[in-house]
Amino acid sequence: MANLDGGGLYGSLELLILKILSRSGPIHGLAIAQQIASSTDYLFQIEEGSLYPALHRLQGKGYVEWEWLISDKQRRAKFHTLSPKGRKAYLKGLNGWIRNTVAIMKVLELNWQEME
Repeated sequence: MANLDGGGLYGSLELLILKILSRSGPIHGLAIAQQIASSTDYLFQIEEGSLYPALHRLQGKGYVEWEWLISDKQRRAKFHTLSPKGRKAYLKGLNGWIRNTVAIMKVLELNWQEME
């Protein structure tokens, strides 16, 4: 079960990875982690021990494809892209996440005005 501290990433990492891949071309793992961190004002800093297993799960599901390319630092690196199947999974996951978030906000009796 997820921690109820309000700041957990539990269960959302794969969705965040798919989002990053949906808006980029081929990208290596470190850059995915950096984009997640910068997009969340560094609230979520993904460690390799979480990122790479999630990428492998997504590859196993056919959502992510990869190829070896040369990075900016002139090193060979695995670059990831979103597959068509992954794009569909991302949109489905996003819709589910939004529905769940709205439902939780209703139970907590929150609205956007209260949060400001």
